[in-house]
Formats: sequence, structure tokens, C-alpha cells
Amino acid sequence: MDRSEVEADENLTPLPSSSSVVAVAVDGKRKSKHIVQWSLEKFVPEGNAIFKLIHVRARISSVPTPMGNSIPISQVREEVAAAYIKDIEWQTSEMLLPYKKLCIQKKVEVDVIVIESNDVANAIAEEVAKHGINKLVIGASSRGLFTRKLKGVSSRIAVCAPEFCTVYAVSKGKLSSIRPSSIETNGSIRDDSSETSCSTTNSSSYTFSSQIDHGSVALNSHFDSPSLPMQRFQALATINQTLLKTRTSSVESSHFRCQSLDIREGKDDLSSCATNADSGHALSRTSSCKSLPTDNQSWISDQASTSDMLTEYLSSESQENLNFELEKLRMELRHARGMYAIAQSETNDASLKLNNLNKCRLEEAMKLKEINLKEEMAKKLARQEKERYEAAKREVTHVRQSTERETSQRKEAEMKAIHDAKEKEKLENALVGPVHQYRKFTWDEIVSATSFFSEDLKIGMGAYGSVYKCSFHHTTAAVKVLHSKESRKTKQFQQELKILSEIRHPHLLLLLGACIDHGCLVYEYMESGSLEDRLLRKNGTPPIPWFERFRIAWEVASVLAFLHNAKPKPVIHRDLKPANILLDHNLVSKIGDVGLSTIVHTDPTSMSTLYKDTGPVGTLCYIDPEYQRTGLISPKSDVYAFGMVILQLLTAKPAMALAHVVETALSDGLLSEILDQEAGNWPVEETKQLAELGLSCAELRRRDRPDLKDKVLPALERLKEVGDRARGLISRVQSAPPNHLICPILKDVMTDPCVAADGYTYDRRAIELWLEVNDKSPMTNMPLPHNNLIPNYTLLSAIMEFKSRGQ
Repeated sequence: MDRSEVEADENLTPLPSSSSVVAVAVDGKRKSKHIVQWSLEKFVPEGNAIFKLIHVRARISSVPTPMGNSIPISQVREEVAAAYIKDIEWQTSEMLLPYKKLCIQKKVEVDVIVIESNDVANAIAEEVAKHGINKLVIGASSRGLFTRKLKGVSSRIAVCAPEFCTVYAVSKGKLSSIRPSSIETNGSIRDDSSETSCSTTNSSSYTFSSQIDHGSVALNSHFDSPSLPMQRFQALATINQTLLKTRTSSVESSHFRCQSLDIREGKDDLSSCATNADSGHALSRTSSCKSLPTDNQSWISDQASTSDMLTEYLSSESQENLNFELEKLRMELRHARGMYAIAQSETNDASLKLNNLNKCRLEEAMKLKEINLKEEMAKKLARQEKERYEAAKREVTHVRQSTERETSQRKEAEMKAIHDAKEKEKLENALVGPVHQYRKFTWDEIVSATSFFSEDLKIGMGAYGSVYKCSFHHTTAAVKVLHSKESRKTKQFQQELKILSEIRHPHLLLLLGACIDHGCLVYEYMESGSLEDRLLRKNGTPPIPWFERFRIAWEVASVLAFLHNAKPKPVIHRDLKPANILLDHNLVSKIGDVGLSTIVHTDPTSMSTLYKDTGPVGTLCYIDPEYQRTGLISPKSDVYAFGMVILQLLTAKPAMALAHVVETALSDGLLSEILDQEAGNWPVEETKQLAELGLSCAELRRRDRPDLKDKVLPALERLKEVGDRARGLISRVQSAPPNHLICPILKDVMTDPCVAADGYTYDRRAIELWLEVNDKSPMTNMPLPHNNLIPNYTLLSAIMEFKSRGQ
């Protein structure tokens, strides 16, 4: 190296300041704590030290995912990358916090420097050069007994660190090695060169060579110590060069070139040096280094002719160097012995600890054995306790079951006693007073249901009152309102209320309730009206088929027989006529208007049931002639009226002189001419039998009329069966559906029939569409109180039956 280069390196070295800057490189591992503690203990007592903590963090180039892989940071969203970077910065600050606390405890102000770089050594070197850090403390890997080299990152940091910075390597809290700065090295070498009293250019050359040689002897340029023979040879070579320079100035430049020679290249380099100074130089090497390789012995032997004076001088100097080397070796030996003693002491300590651990293990094994025995005893006691618990539990369960059984028996007895008491109360109430089997409505409910007795809802009017169509709780009903409040006290009102509330029959009009205070009776609503209106086809209603008329005759006869045989007292209707026979939507007949009915008191001594009435009641043409003449009424009076109803079913003609007309046609063989032709093709024989039965029931004398139960009902039962068979045959070939199956809106057979608030049945889809734009009834054009729809399952079954017959 030239002088100019040395001066250039010295110019790069910053001037020393009154205070030193100490930087500690930490990586977050456990050993970093020992490094910081060592630095504080080392440099704090010296004073005037500025501390800095340097941590190098790898550049963030990717973001990890929960799946374990990573995504480049350029491919993630900015907010995700910012959040990840912020999290890494937080983790770094948390990692450095314990080291800052150590400095605070020592009352030392510390600056934390976090560098983001993938090259740790260069990053720390740049930071050291930037801040003029003259002391750098780094961690060194754990070394063996005779290991002197730094490895890995520590070595690279030592190489890259600026020369003006002293690098301390610490391992396990102890100083491992030092790389001195150029300032310290130059200072020591200049002191050595002043002792040689060389003020010429040769002394400058010696200073530079001494710097290199002494540095190599001490640390071998970065803590790499050479072998002892090589160190001795280098030291002696340095001394020889110095002496030769003082004596021979003509070869000054030659010494500058030769001071960095390698031993293995000695022959080639020394071939260019033919002067006596070169011979003296080689001789000094021969006297100071007898252990060199054999390839240099020839070179040494060639220099044996050096002057005696130079040899004596060099031998004295070599003796001093040898003593220095021996002392250094003794120190190293003492250090090795100390390390061996420490290792032996640690081995002894480890043996003692192992013995103690074995002793503890044996003790713990004994304790574990005792614990196992206690555990077995505890398990045995637990099993015994469990057995006792199970036994107690079984006993408790048995007692509970017995208690529950007794409680159940007691409850059953109590329930039976309560039931018996209720039954007894019912019997007592039945014996004491009447039982009301109807609901009591208030006058406000009646008024609201009939829309203040709207004329649009009136469906009929009689001698005693008017009938209105209404709805109670989504149920369509008919309300009979008497003309005057005094009518509620009349015999007819009380009689009808009594009979309909106490007697139930499928073909007797059902009483839903009553408002006694205002003389109102609430019946079930019969959609098809009265039999009279349908026979006369009032309002264009379709005709009743002949087989349905056979069935209606049987239904009326059955309900009359039921009334006549009622217990404990028979009931006579006294006003049977087509106007009082009501039909529902399936043409099922029910007898209503029983206000003129009477309860007959039977006489056990008499074979016939008679009742004395002061004045005949009923409708002309349907009143029994004997009842009109004698005032005596019996069940045969209803038979006479029933005969007239049969004749009207056949002919659909008024009752006036109808018996005479039918009798004449029957005797003349012209019965088919007086039959109602709109009823269909009447069966000749069965129609003739029905006509004869009707005439027999309408005989003038009571004794000539047949018994209703024994003769009339069996005959009508046979005719009904004929009608049922005919209905089945006609249903299979009939193409047009019945009117009651037709939706008033769609004019077609309904699919899902339901009852609206106006009491009419519509197809659900059609009425829902209607209610979306209208709030009035499609049939009555009256406002609907609500839009609720009730499924009509009865009509749905009739529709399904009709469709099945059509298939």
C-alpha cells in the first residue's frame, strides 16, 4: 500500500470527540439481553457515552395468508398492506421495549434505530458510518475452547464495519473478541515507531508495515489468529526490515514492496533483491524462524553469509520476541487450563445435579406409589359410596313411585267424585228446570249482524216476523225477528224456542241462538230456500230432479216420525207444508217453523194419541179435515199434510184440490200428464207407487191413513234407493255441473271453495282477485265487514265427488 493510500484512509477516519457513541446491535433473541447488559456495564461507568439500539428488520415483500402461503405485497389491497406493515412495526416496538427498559433502569438515554434491509451487515455498516458510531457491540455465536473465528452475520458485520469503529463481539454475556479501530491501531504503531528513532521516510514505511504486522499478530485482520510460528516469523521479519532500512537507504522502495510478502512465495519475490540488504533480511528470517516449511530452507541457506555484527544484533532482538511469544503462549495455556477447570467444574456440578435429580426421582417415585395406593383406596371408598348411593336412589325411586301411584289414585278418585257431582248436578238441573241448548245473543249483535235490519238482507216474511240473512263469527245464519216485542211472550215463540233447543235431528232446522228480550231466533242458513220456491222455480231456480224429490219425501217422513216418537212426550208439527221445508245448497231438506207445534200428553188407557185444542191452527189445504171438524189433533194430522206434500212433489202444483186431480189421473191412467216434466224422466212404476202413497196419506178419515213409521217410511226407503241408483247413473252421463258447484264469479266449477263474509261460496282465487279491487259482495253488492275466507270442505267434497263421477 502506498503512502497516499494510507493518508486517504486516515482522512476517512472521523475526528474523535469528547463523548463516544456506542451502538448495540439487537435481533430480538434472548442473547440480545446479555449483549445490552454487557454494554451498559462496560461503557456506562466510563461516562460520556451515547447509546443507540440498532435493529435490522427484513424488508416486507409479501403478506402471509391463513392458509400458510404468502402473497406479494403489490398484489394485495393498500389498506391490507398498510395494516400488515403497522402490525409488524408494533411487534418490532414491543420486541425492543425490554432493552429500552434495561437502559432506563441504568438511567441511560437511548435512541432506537430500526432499519429495514435484507443485508444486515451492510445496513449496520451504513448506519455506523452515518452517525459516526465509534463503538459497535454485536453478538457472537457460542465458541468452543480453541475457536477464535467469528462466524455468520457477526463476521460479515466486522468486515463491513468502518475502520474508525471498534467492534466488540459478546457471547453469553462475556467479551469474546475485539476488532480495534484504525485510530487505536495507528496510535499504538506510531508509538512503536518513535522508539526506533527513525525520522526518515524509512520510519514512515516502518510505521505502515508495523501497523499491518502488529495488527496481524494481534487479531489477524478480523479476529483470525494465525499459528504461533507464523506470528514469530512475521514479528522478526518486521524487526529485520527496520534495521535494514536504517543501514541501507538505497533499497528503501524495495522494502516497501517486500513487507507484504507471503512465506510460500519467498523465492520468487527475493529473486529480484540481489543486494547485501536482501541477504541480511533473509538471514534474520533464518535465525528467527527455524520451523518454516522445507521449501524455504534453500532460500535461508543462501543467506548464511551475513555479517556477524548483524547476526548478533538480530539474535538479541529475536530473543526478546521469543520471550514475548513464550509469555503469550503461557497466557494462552493458563487460559486453556482455566477453561478446562471451568469445564471440569461444570461437569462435577452436572454430576451432582444428576445425582440430586436421581435422588429426587426416587423420592417422587415413592411418593407416586403412595399416591397410587391412596388413589386405589379412594376408588374403593368411592365404589362403596356409589353402591350405597345407588341403593338409596333405588329406595327413593320406589318411594316416589309409590307416592305418585297413591297421588294418581287419589286424583282419579277426586276426579271421579267431581264428575259424579257434576252429573248429579246436571240431573238435578234437568229435573228442576229446563236446559238451554242455544246461545244467547245480545240485541246489539243482532242489529250489527243484520246491518240495522237492511232490506237487502231480508230473505223472507211471515205472519209473525221477518227473516234476515246475517253472519255471526264467520258463520252465515238466518235471524227471525218478531214484529213486536210483545210477541216474545206469545205461545208460538216460547214453543218454538223450547222444541228447537231440546230436540236435535239432521232434518230438523238447527237453532243457533236467540235474543229472548227482543224475540229473535237465530237459525242455520239454508242456501236453496224453501221447497215451495224451488217447486215453483221462483227467481229462475233450476228444477229439482225426480230422484231428489224421492229423497226429500223420505227425509220429511223420517223427521216427522222422530217428532211423533219423541220422549218423554211426542211432538206434532201442525203446520207442515212446502213453505216450511227448507233446502240447503245440496238440496238436503230440514223442517222449520215449529212455532205451532204442540206437545201431546199421552193417555195410557187409549190406543191413539189425541190432544184437545180449542181452535184449529195451520195452513188451509194442509189441515187435517177431522181436526177442522172435531178440534182433536193427533200425529195422523201431520200424515195428512205430508200426503199433500208428496202430491206437490210429484206435480209441482198448488195444493188446492190436488188430491182429487191426482186420484182422477191415476184412475184414468193419465198420471204422466200431471207430473212435473222438468223433473226428468219419472220411473212409471215407482212414481205410481209414490202417488198412491200420497193419496193414502191424504185420506179424509184419520183411520184410513197409513202409519208413518210402519208403512210410509219403509215404502219411501225403497223409493229412495231407486232414486239413489238413478242419481248415480245420471251423474255419470251428466255434463253440466250443478249450480251450487259453480263459482258466481268464474261461472265454472270451483277448485278451492271458500265462504266469504257475505255467506256465499266462491272460488278462492277468484274472490281474492275480486277483494283486491272491491270491498263489496259480488252477489249482494253490500260492503263486506271483513275479507276473511273460510274453506267450505263440505262443498269441496261434493265437487270432488262430482268430478270423480264425471271421470
